[in-house]
Amino acid sequence: MTNNKVLIINGHLLYKGISEGKLNKMFVNEAEKFLKKNSYQVQHTITEKDYDIQEELEKLSWADYIIFQFPVYWFGVPWITKKYFDEVWSAGYTTVTCSGDGRTKEDPSRRYGTGGLMIEKSYMLSLTYACPEIEFNDKDGFYDGKNIDETNIGIHKIFQFCGLKPLNTYAIYNVHKEENLNIEKELNKFRKVLNKNFTSKLKNQKYY
Repeated sequence: MTNNKVLIINGHLLYKGISEGKLNKMFVNEAEKFLKKNSYQVQHTITEKDYDIQEELEKLSWADYIIFQFPVYWFGVPWITKKYFDEVWSAGYTTVTCSGDGRTKEDPSRRYGTGGLMIEKSYMLSLTYACPEIEFNDKDGFYDGKNIDETNIGIHKIFQFCGLKPLNTYAIYNVHKEENLNIEKELNKFRKVLNKNFTSKLKNQKYY
């Protein structure tokens, strides 16, 4: 049985005149196009639209992979997307997402964070940043030498807590400097990451 089902979560939140969502939508569309071309089934969630919690849990159960597309607002996910995790992923406690934090009285050797129920699934982060790329991987940069995954460790830990395995991360930087953006170049980079994650033997390796 092939694992060919992908849930794409669009975590964008509209801010008029600042973040309209077109860029995140473009990557969602590109991912869907790529995946369907490679015989994947695709479903979508848009966190700023109304959703039914039970339907979302069914999507999480259905999916073999999750692509989480979102803009980084104030160094994290938009508040409405955090609300989605709080409502939906918490509702999956004991059934879909996790069975607690993993520790049990019966087995004291179990460590915190080992109670995930989604252990057969993997995820990919795709991020849009106002920050320039030069601020990462530089000890004198804003992020103190940390790379893109280290600076998003909280998001990675949500997925890890529920048992999912990470795939390669994609990020586009300096997005408010539209005059400097080469969209076709970025789409090519995005396709290469998708190719590594969904068509190569590198799937399901840990990258951070």
